[in-house]
Amino acid sequence: MFAAERRQLILEMVRANGAVSLRELARVVQTSEVTVRRDVRALEAEGLLDRRHGGAVLPGGFTRESGFPQKSHLATAEKTAIADLAAGLVEEGEAIVVGAGTTTQELARRLARIPGLTVVTNSLLVAQALAHANRVEVVMTGGTLRGSNYALVGSGAEQSLQGLRVSRAFLSGSGLTAERGLSTSNMLSASVDRALVQAAAEVVVLADHTKLGSDTMFQTVPTDLITRLVTDEPPGHDDRAATELQALADQGVQIAVAGAGNGPAPAEALPPGRQTRRDMPLPGQRRTRGGGPGGPGPQPLRSAAVLAEQGQGDRARVADLRRR
Repeated sequence: MFAAERRQLILEMVRANGAVSLRELARVVQTSEVTVRRDVRALEAEGLLDRRHGGAVLPGGFTRESGFPQKSHLATAEKTAIADLAAGLVEEGEAIVVGAGTTTQELARRLARIPGLTVVTNSLLVAQALAHANRVEVVMTGGTLRGSNYALVGSGAEQSLQGLRVSRAFLSGSGLTAERGLSTSNMLSASVDRALVQAAAEVVVLADHTKLGSDTMFQTVPTDLITRLVTDEPPGHDDRAATELQALADQGVQIAVAGAGNGPAPAEALPPGRQTRRDMPLPGQRRTRGGGPGGPGPQPLRSAAVLAEQGQGDRARVADLRRR
């Protein structure tokens, strides 16, 4: 076990139990108490835990990471809307990577309907959602299973991603800020997510409004590497999330807001590389048909409901002409 993996396991044990003896830590990570004591000292220097005589305890102010059962019941409607919108970015025959998380699991359920996909993932839940999709090929990384989020992590997962190249990476995390980008509270998960990012030409972050403005321990994707953010519309009273969205847009991140009366962006609206543009209006903003001297301004994307209503009107007009 590498030092980083060993220390992450020590952190997880302390967070799960509040306090753990050096003897118990040494037994679980299968090393000597001398090595564990050195690891604990290093983690204390980073402010991640506190040493006590014969063990380690959770430092004040740090909370335990929520497990999958808790996360799966948070912001479920928002995650569903985000997954619906993000699935519209994926084309038939694409090769993509999908990271671990409850929002990416929702995305995977929708990807099962897109033929010809190749999906690389370190998430057992993503793979399970795609297991019965006959026309989707699923490629799993190697690695060590992290039971709290059913993800494969560690050096095996990272090594299996070397030399891989796909069009897009879809990732989620614990927090997102314009200053620091996407972050997570787990060291090993962050390391694998960084490897997923290296394999993709574009990075799409899926994050509901509750994560906007939150900054957690380990950075996974800096802001300048995020091509697009798919999120939901923050409540009117959530000034922090709205401010963070604007700051991300100002740094060139393309913002797609689910639940703002917009459908998925068409594939042709996704130019390669990063540009300072928004496919969706930010909360509290409107796009108009007017424009400057160069011509009409950008038009708002239409929702699926609006397109369906217009399609019904077109069919009615055709039927009326036939009767004439």
